[in-house]
Amino acid sequence: MRKFSLAIFSALIFISFNSFSQSDTHVEMADLLRRDGKIYTVVFGLVIILTGMVLFLIRVDRKIFRLEKQLDKIDKSSKTNS
Repeated sequence: MRKFSLAIFSALIFISFNSFSQSDTHVEMADLLRRDGKIYTVVFGLVIILTGMVLFLIRVDRKIFRLEKQLDKIDKSSKTNS
């Protein structure tokens, strides 16, 4: 499994090098957003969305951890009663 994940990781690295080599293309929409100052609005929106997703994942992780602890307590108590 470790070799497989290493192969996937190295493949993704090589793919990203290829995308960096194409950076000489000119994106008109990005220049327009930068010139008008709207790019900061887009970045702010993305930051809010990503922050919300991270907070949601942390909250779900905590709930799952609590449920696992409760399940362990129930398992231990049922084993001692048997």
